[in-house]
Amino acid sequence: MLPRIAIIGTGPTGLYTFKQLVASTVPLSLTLYEAEGEPGKGTPYHPDVNDPAMLSNIPSIELPAFTETLVGWLRRQTDARLMELGVMRDAIDDREFYPRVVLGDYMQEQFDRLCETARANGHDLSVLARHKVIDIELQPEQIRLRVENADGQSDALFDHVVMATGHNWPDTTEVRPGYFVSPWPAASLKTVRNERVGILGTSLSGIDALMTVATAHGMFYADANGDLQYQPAEGTEDFHATMMSRKGLLPEADFYCPLPYMTPRICTEEAIDALIASGRHDLLDDVFDLFRREIVAADPDYAARIGLSQLTVETFAAAYYRDRVESDPFVWAARNLAETEENRIRQHTVPWRYAILITHEIVARVIPHLDEQDLKRFHRHFKGIFIDDYATVPLTSIRRLLALSRVGKLDILKLGEDYKIWTAEDGLDRGAEVTVAGKAYRFGAFIDATGQETLSATDLPFPTLVAQGGVKLSETPVAGTLRETDRALDTVRTGGIDVDEQYRPKTTSSMSNRLYCAAIAFLLHKEPFVQGITSARDIGETVGNAILADVMESETRLFQIPA
Repeated sequence: MLPRIAIIGTGPTGLYTFKQLVASTVPLSLTLYEAEGEPGKGTPYHPDVNDPAMLSNIPSIELPAFTETLVGWLRRQTDARLMELGVMRDAIDDREFYPRVVLGDYMQEQFDRLCETARANGHDLSVLARHKVIDIELQPEQIRLRVENADGQSDALFDHVVMATGHNWPDTTEVRPGYFVSPWPAASLKTVRNERVGILGTSLSGIDALMTVATAHGMFYADANGDLQYQPAEGTEDFHATMMSRKGLLPEADFYCPLPYMTPRICTEEAIDALIASGRHDLLDDVFDLFRREIVAADPDYAARIGLSQLTVETFAAAYYRDRVESDPFVWAARNLAETEENRIRQHTVPWRYAILITHEIVARVIPHLDEQDLKRFHRHFKGIFIDDYATVPLTSIRRLLALSRVGKLDILKLGEDYKIWTAEDGLDRGAEVTVAGKAYRFGAFIDATGQETLSATDLPFPTLVAQGGVKLSETPVAGTLRETDRALDTVRTGGIDVDEQYRPKTTSSMSNRLYCAAIAFLLHKEPFVQGITSARDIGETVGNAILADVMESETRLFQIPA
């Protein structure tokens, strides 16, 4: 009997896992479950969820290829197809950002090609659309799935199961009149009226929400000089959007840099691994020292300007953000955009920005080893720097924000720490009211665009798996405990799902350990940078290789001849 493998979800993580498996020379029985009707597109890129104005958060050059690159796929499309996609042939470039729905079409065609490869390589393949896995049960040797479709419910047994369920979208977006808990599905936002709109969050998710509403109330166009402008539609005089966040800052434009990443000089994998090998868990200050020295080596002028030698984990963020905080957000955005455009033409990289970018994944290696105190310090003071640096947005997004600002349709509100959001639960008939330092701002529509939240083991939608202890909360050493070689560590639960290096949930159960948690929302607490398609590729490759290694080991045992 062929090894039986199930993948739950056919978004990016599921597809990269599938890609790894179909290359196997050992025939496999592969079953892919997709709750939606179009396997391969992935919810973040599906036209039913996204507005055409929503741009992807990754340029083509950074998107790991399936069977071909995104640029290669675009260039072989007909002119008519490119027009449908809203892509100009002359503008196809490996550093360009494309609408999310374009990536959805690309991935679906790549999925179809991978299916052809699977069958050509002798794999038994079953792709089940509109099949939702509603429960998982670990058994001694196998894993049982309970699956629901239009015909009812049924069970299936597998040797390996990959949970690649992706984002955790709410079932209902408009939970109260005029109050939306997510920008997705985008179609829900089309009900926003000619009114004041509040958007919580200024990152790309917030920009996505804004663009959906803005394009429903007007249009963007290029003027005679080629500059992007916004024309409000007739009868939309009362439409105005306010984006808000604690710092009141806009993200910066995607900056030019060498790809793939260059190797850091000081904050290297070897240096971080040496700290981990020490067995200590109060490592964050030592990590910060490596990080600080890396920036000094890369850009001594920047280091001197912000007084880096005197900064700590707790004080670095204030110095990093200082110039932006003291500037008008739109003035800063215009200046940053102009600098970025010039740097692209010159192919110039800002050294300190790049130093932060190339160290974020290396610093992430230490996070699972931090004690409770340092883990809290990392999340509160240090994590956001890396996210701000790598979560830059398409230049087109900045141009659109500036265009909306110029016609008086957009402003930015700095919330600080002293704010309150009032909703229908507090007596409002619609939308929300935000009070900041005693001043009230009223919005007829309000959209929470703060992004994907971190989920824990008890949030899994598989009741039997949770009940039988098949997953548990992540844990980290209590501050002040001795090193592992001296005694067993005292630990504290931290949220998320505790997984090993192959993304198998850590348990003390004697049941099958061939379940893989590749669902990013459950990994964020210990791996805060595992967001986006590159992380999906990394997880998919790791899980796929782990499954194949186990299959090969089983095959070897099966055919061993007793001595």
